[in-house]
Amino acid sequence: MTNVIDEAYINDNLINNDSLFNYIYVIEQNFDIIPNTDNHYGACIAYQDITELRNEFLNELYDSIQDWVYNHKKYNKLKTSAMSKGKTESAAASEISRRARDTFRGNRNSQNILIQGQLGELLLFHFIQRLQKAIPLLRKMKITTSNKHERFGADAIHFKYEQKKPIIILGEAKTYTSEYKFNEAFTDAIISILNTYKNHRDEINFYTHEDFLDPEMDEIAEQYINNTLKDIEVHLVSIVVYNETSDIMGNTRDEILQKITKVIENRYSNFDKDKVDIKNNAILKRITYIIFPIWKLDELVSVFQKML
Repeated sequence: MTNVIDEAYINDNLINNDSLFNYIYVIEQNFDIIPNTDNHYGACIAYQDITELRNEFLNELYDSIQDWVYNHKKYNKLKTSAMSKGKTESAAASEISRRARDTFRGNRNSQNILIQGQLGELLLFHFIQRLQKAIPLLRKMKITTSNKHERFGADAIHFKYEQKKPIIILGEAKTYTSEYKFNEAFTDAIISILNTYKNHRDEINFYTHEDFLDPEMDEIAEQYINNTLKDIEVHLVSIVVYNETSDIMGNTRDEILQKITKVIENRYSNFDKDKVDIKNNAILKRITYIIFPIWKLDELVSVFQKML
């Protein structure tokens, strides 16, 4: 089999998530964190004037669920199958959207917000494609809902070429409600992604040639496991979505966003840098952090759960 995955293929298969990111404000600057690079980000729900575009953000995130579950080739196959059974194109699209929504776990009537983990993973999926320009190697959402496979390992495994160098990106998403303190959450995120890195080869090997890899990516996974994918590097992405309570009241959009930026800067700078143990974990030199504070996060997750 000849490998058809190249930089052009990667670019052609990146999803268009411009609409979602119209409702996410991304902060790109140098933050006071280890490693001290310009690869780290802050983010928040976008504002129009002094109004947080909370509902619009949730609607766009909701609409993107099927992009997380199916690539465009699988989507077209499902649509063709549905139409061959007598459905119109719009009815077939509605069926696929319903099937994608049903892959989210959690009892809609439960008081326990089980969906919060998936919300973080969905954001992770979008941020990796948006910022890292990498497509899914392994689609973890289908594993989450499989009765035959136990879910373990990374929340996202993506792949890209960067100046012809192959790069695997391991992603972890942590979503914390108000009961957690930020420093504890950030520490947990680092520990978790290091465990993911330690076990990721076993994970990729386990799922190779299963339905969880897009067929075109099977050879990439096999070459990686067999050590025939030359000059490969592994990079890490960790997103921490957490409940924030700091006062950000302002009279203009710019004033509010400046306060949010300051909150994120302080979260980075106040973190105990000794917990980023690069001396014993060189892979942390290749990590990208994304901090995403959400005010009244538990309420937002509850609304999102009711939408499903």
